[in-house]
Amino acid sequence: MNITSQEQAFLDRNQLPSTYLDIANQWFFPLVKSISDNFNPNNAPKIIGINGCQGSGKSTLADYLCTIVADRLGVTTVSLSLDDFYLTKAERIDLGSTVHPLLETRGVPGTHDVQLAMDCIQSLVKGQKTVITRFDKSIDDRASFDSLETIEGKVGLIVLEGWCLGAKPEPLEQLTQPINSLEEQDDRDGIWRNYVNNAIQSDYQALFNLADELIMLQAPSFDTVFHWRLEQEQKMIKRLEKEGMDNRSGVMNEQQIRRFINYFQRVTENILSEMPSRADHLFKLGKTRQITNYSQPSAN
Repeated sequence: MNITSQEQAFLDRNQLPSTYLDIANQWFFPLVKSISDNFNPNNAPKIIGINGCQGSGKSTLADYLCTIVADRLGVTTVSLSLDDFYLTKAERIDLGSTVHPLLETRGVPGTHDVQLAMDCIQSLVKGQKTVITRFDKSIDDRASFDSLETIEGKVGLIVLEGWCLGAKPEPLEQLTQPINSLEEQDDRDGIWRNYVNNAIQSDYQALFNLADELIMLQAPSFDTVFHWRLEQEQKMIKRLEKEGMDNRSGVMNEQQIRRFINYFQRVTENILSEMPSRADHLFKLGKTRQITNYSQPSAN
């Protein structure tokens, strides 16, 4: 197949072989076509949300959609990650000391600056000069201001991805019993998990509702998350080595990753249980992240 310069740049950014494009064009190109066919330059930019657990391919899909749509339509597209709107390290330390120690660790709802995310998206929608906040996981803090990208003018497509994007709160009775060792040992009174659940129910719904359509990359089970998250960390290490960056204070080893994913288990399992029936686009994944099925549940 002939690969355009934009497609090659996409492959290079994501450390992917050219064969990824064959898979992407098979499964995801219909989304690109739908966006392109319904594009009206006089309308507000389309906003697509992507949900998927750690390592499921959310950021890669977001980049693919933005790259191909920009190439086809000649419009500005923006890929955003919910991860980029984490509270700063200082803010999370303060949250950990005033509410619950587990909130010092980035990840769960309640550790993002939701208003900052909404302000960013609304500024892009209006075509205003917008600084795109980024989070540097290698240092567990926001990237320096002078390294950030600024976008100004008309935007055609905004893609927002996140592991908890579109999540719904759990019924309160389900929060009573801990579901893993982290909750059992470090959240015996349930303060942390109730705080997270309340955050999902309140602030986050307004952000999630900005998306016109919701894509879900459905993992086969929560058990696959550890392996995918480990691969993600190893990929980040290779990128840091390539860029010659020595500061890796935010990089986790295998043992740290096992503990880290316990933070996400409750919300992830609730998502895997209830979201598939309401997603606009549902891609079921196998254990090696291969797509096994595509459907449009919300259309039924």
